[in-house]
Amino acid sequence: MTQPTDGPVVLRGGTVLTLDDARRVLVGEDVLVEGGRITAIGPALEAPPGTTEIDATGGIVLPGMIDTHRHLWQTAMRGYGADWTLTQYFVWYYLEWGKVFRPEDIYAGNLLGALEALEAGVTTTVDWSHGLQTTQHADAAADALQAVPGRFVLAYGNIQDSPATWTGTPEFRDFVSRRVTGDDLLGFQLAFDVTGDPAFPEKPAFEVARELGVPVTTHAGVWGATGDAGIRLMHDHGFMTPETIYVHSASLSADSYHRIAATGGSVSVSTESEQSAGQGYPPTWALRRYGIPVSLSMDTSVWWSGDLFSAMRATLGADRSREHLEAHAKGETVTHAALRAEQVVEWATRGGAQALGRADLGSLEVGKKADVVLLKNDDSPASFPLLNPYGHVAFQAQRGDVHTVLVNGRIVKRDGRLVGVDLPAVRRRVEETVEHLRAQLGEEAWRQGMNPDVPETKILDNPYTYTDYQSDSTHGG
Repeated sequence: MTQPTDGPVVLRGGTVLTLDDARRVLVGEDVLVEGGRITAIGPALEAPPGTTEIDATGGIVLPGMIDTHRHLWQTAMRGYGADWTLTQYFVWYYLEWGKVFRPEDIYAGNLLGALEALEAGVTTTVDWSHGLQTTQHADAAADALQAVPGRFVLAYGNIQDSPATWTGTPEFRDFVSRRVTGDDLLGFQLAFDVTGDPAFPEKPAFEVARELGVPVTTHAGVWGATGDAGIRLMHDHGFMTPETIYVHSASLSADSYHRIAATGGSVSVSTESEQSAGQGYPPTWALRRYGIPVSLSMDTSVWWSGDLFSAMRATLGADRSREHLEAHAKGETVTHAALRAEQVVEWATRGGAQALGRADLGSLEVGKKADVVLLKNDDSPASFPLLNPYGHVAFQAQRGDVHTVLVNGRIVKRDGRLVGVDLPAVRRRVEETVEHLRAQLGEEAWRQGMNPDVPETKILDNPYTYTDYQSDSTHGG
């Protein structure tokens, strides 16, 4: 795969969403990038000789988006589980077929998923990689991420073994010593869940994370799987830290939200997932109430879209619909929406940077890392007029409008196309993985897996007797 070229870049004349502390929106200004960082923002900037000039007129320039929870290894099964519930997902991956993924299948899924994220303007992705049955699988995951010119965090996990076991092996320690090198484009976390067993079997894994000095990311508040008991165990043993990312957190009590807020953690909300799979109602309404920082994620392409435009849209819809529903139940009317478009755009950018402890990402400011996205599509009638930039990003834009993407100052997508990517070769790898999975399952199981049984529906007897208006009138109404 050919790597993008380096060199100064200037994006000229766009509407710049800085997402800085003042939340400035700069109309018709330039962003100059040199040496991997933003060196100037302003009108009609003077650029050094040899600078690549990109016309951003009529477009929106914003920080690269950040996804804090995505199972990249599952991308080779894109759309397969569209009709699954969370239970069916658990059965398929955790209990039955997740074991048949080879290292090369992890590589194929990660490669495709990483490119998909980058193509949609997601410049940083946390690969919640819980399919790493062996360190050979882990090496394949890391290899794929490093083959793509984006910014990634490998969140190492293994759903086929207990966290205490896999974090305690010499092979895991060897992987960490070889692959966790401080590479700015490849961060590292531990990814595992806390069941709530009073014996707290996950404690040794937390101790390993503490020893290594790396954050833990955990699926919390997943209905029927991880709940308040796990939060209490983490808190009582001192493992809730500002670096901890709690994924979903959709079915927790007030006590758990208070503990997360008090210890400074953040929540990764995967609204499309929570709405469809059953972890609980998307919790942004509760997180706002407790002042818990929010980032956004899309979870897995085995079900949902692989971009954060869909995540922003779904999050606004879920939060606002709950606000209206609760008001209507009390006979009231919502006259002003509490959650604004600007806030979800912030969650998709700055919120992710804060969750990852990356103060150098998430906003467009001089001196920060040059992870930059230009939304511009002159061929689309939906690209104008540009009246409310935040509203445009949250409700009007889509992945096809991502014109240019820079990561660490390098152009990785331009004029709507990824730079230097051999998609036919990626397709061949993915097709090999799909063929392997179908062969392992057999055709009948493969077909049944994506078409789970539909529960029988009982049609209620009509308890009412209807008559026509004339009859009602005849009988005195």
